[in-house]
Amino acid sequence: MMNNYIVRFLIGSLTSIILGLLYMGIGRKFIARIRRCYAGPFYQSFIDVIKLFSKHSISHHWIMDFGIMMGFSGIIATVIFLPIGNFYVFPDMKGNLIIIMYFMTIGYLGMAMGVSASGNPNSPIGIGRALALMIGYEIPFALAVILLIFANGSSLLYNIIQTQQGSIYNWNLLKYPFAFIGTIIALQGMLGEQPFDAMIAPAEIASGPMVELSGKFLGFGFLQHASQIFLETGIITAMFLGGGTIIGFFTKQLFLYLLTLSIASVFPRFRFEDGVKFFWTIPTSFVLFQLILFLIKR
Repeated sequence: MMNNYIVRFLIGSLTSIILGLLYMGIGRKFIARIRRCYAGPFYQSFIDVIKLFSKHSISHHWIMDFGIMMGFSGIIATVIFLPIGNFYVFPDMKGNLIIIMYFMTIGYLGMAMGVSASGNPNSPIGIGRALALMIGYEIPFALAVILLIFANGSSLLYNIIQTQQGSIYNWNLLKYPFAFIGTIIALQGMLGEQPFDAMIAPAEIASGPMVELSGKFLGFGFLQHASQIFLETGIITAMFLGGGTIIGFFTKQLFLYLLTLSIASVFPRFRFEDGVKFFWTIPTSFVLFQLILFLIKR
């Protein structure tokens, strides 16, 4: 039994990393098409990670080492609770949304701790912006989770997916469209894409949190972001798009990721304080309106 769980864990972890890196590579090509410029091959992200892990790494403090690993491990630990199509790493868990939200926070805070220990003043500036934006986009996302828990009488993604089977008309996308819109806007911030990318802002703070990361540390940052893309698009797919078979699940994930890149390609960057205000007003109002409609009809 233990060996079975270990194999499932490795499958889930490697799937999130490999598919996340693939989505990143496809995303680069997609953005290049929109902007009418050239991009590297779709497998460029894999090449970048291999090159980073082959280079010399500079560490400024053991807390930096621990924080980077904590950030990566936190996201991987969250992925194992995510239903990947009809595959579950822990079948008994069934994708508990409360646990998923808790573990996601560990990943974010781990990265914050790691890069803050680097000593570069640009790093805490970027982390401060990232945590401020997190306070913004977590509100509409949490409200959407509360709505679906009320609507399904369960916090398990398995049950939420099951209620959406049978027809596209059963998808929560169509049942709760305002909540979906608010959640998609929140996803834009969760992935750190424009207009909510003030935490990296290369022209302002030298790539923000990542400025002191090199070699394997930057490589783990790449892997964390790849797994994060897989995780967060997977959660929205399960919540609103009915989950699906393995291939269908991956296709919906890629669609959501390309949708965020489409938005990122045409919108300028918000100032981080404006981004927080935007999250507290527009997407929160959408999801809150949907929650009030649900409670009235109930």
